Amino acid sequence: MKLYGYFRSSAAYRARIALNLKGIAYEDEFMHLRNNEHNDAAFRSINPQGLVPVLEDGETVITQSVAIMEYLEEKYPSPAFLPQDAVQRAYVRSIVLAIACDIHPLNNLRILRYLEYNLDLDQARRNKWYRHWIAVEFQALEAKLAAGRQYGKFCFGDAPTMADICLVPQVSNARRFNCDLEEYPILVGIDRNCRQLEAFQRAAPENQPDAE
Repeated sequence: MKLYGYFRSSAAYRARIALNLKGIAYEDEFMHLRNNEHNDAAFRSINPQGLVPVLEDGETVITQSVAIMEYLEEKYPSPAFLPQDAVQRAYVRSIVLAIACDIHPLNNLRILRYLEYNLDLDQARRNKWYRHWIAVEFQALEAKLAAGRQYGKFCFGDAPTMADICLVPQVSNARRFNCDLEEYPILVGIDRNCRQLEAFQRAAPENQPDAE
């Protein structure tokens, strides 16, 4: 397998964690997003969106980190990323989508660059935008986990699921932008437990060959 990614991309971070948890060896193909390598014609022919990650498995090309996780779960079912019960699977997926659809798109690189270069927001105002949406969505996610009472060491019970794979990169980004995480003890505790696992450690941005 080949994974197109960038060390700081949250979505690529998810894909690395997923591959590591499944114990799947893969080859890295690094796309430097700040140098616009993702806009090269060769890469756009692979993914017209120009986004990472992209997973190549032989002739199969899969874009979008959640689709990659679902693909790996179906092709390599052990260890499982999702519970067996349909209701519980929906619960885990709801956390996945809250992060991947409601939090991450508002503060990924291309959005922040648009705010800076097209709307003329200085760094302080751009970071204020980032912290606002992290606070709004982390408050909701913390409340959801507290109300659901299904978390243990991880978002669901005591084994990592897709929810944890999505949570850790988002917490990492929040820390990078100096967001105050004191109000989210459940999220912080789960993040800490995840980071004790080798699969998460090896996937961390600072441990990638293209890290700066």
